[in-house]
Amino acid sequence: MTEARERPLRVVIVDDEAPARSRMRDVLADCAQQLPLTVEGEAESGRAALALLAQRKADVVLLDIRMPEMDGIEVAQHLQKLDDPPAVIFTTAYNAYAIRAFEVHAVDYLLKPIRASRLREALLRLSSAARPKPETLRELQPGPRAFLSAQERGRIHLIPIGDIIYLKAELKYVTARTAMREYLIEESLMRLEQEYAERFVRVHRNCLVAKDAIRGFERAAGAGGEGHWVVVLNACDEKFAVSRRQQHIVRELGR
Repeated sequence: MTEARERPLRVVIVDDEAPARSRMRDVLADCAQQLPLTVEGEAESGRAALALLAQRKADVVLLDIRMPEMDGIEVAQHLQKLDDPPAVIFTTAYNAYAIRAFEVHAVDYLLKPIRASRLREALLRLSSAARPKPETLRELQPGPRAFLSAQERGRIHLIPIGDIIYLKAELKYVTARTAMREYLIEESLMRLEQEYAERFVRVHRNCLVAKDAIRGFERAAGAGGEGHWVVVLNACDEKFAVSRRQQHIVRELGR
């Protein structure tokens, strides 16, 4: 950060442990003696962090990686849906192997316990540091995300994977359908199929359905009188034709 800022750096702290958040505030207070900054808020979970950042602007989020329900890497992916996403500095007590992964991908991190001098260096680099790319965050993600997310009117809506009945590709968006409503998400259906291979099955080239949402299969007449299979879903009146290539799922999942 070579030029003086017109305003203090806006920081948000995200950590599921209250003592860790308190310690981070103390370290930031030490940094503030040389680097003007304000703590805009703190959150104890990824869900709380996304709600906070929909209300308050931040330049940087100090984001713990190990949190229940949704880890920090997944939170960082959802943050990218914001119109003006903040920079992210991960805080971690990960082992050496995981730290090497961050270094290979040039993702900034702070190793706990965090020293004021190290934090100050990370904050001073913000203006020149590259934001982590979505593909980089996907590579760092240890397993499937717990949520998908949709951006609506400046807010990020989290969609629990367990609530999704089907995922259907439409133009450049994917519709994620739950029992309550539909969401439009900017994701690749192919990538979602790879990420959630254990939970969803492809019934057609543009549609994945949750295996546990399948009630059964029915025969239906086609336009030329030729019959074909359709999948019948729980908690949803829509039915989807099963493509010829995917006929094997009728035998494998029929009930």
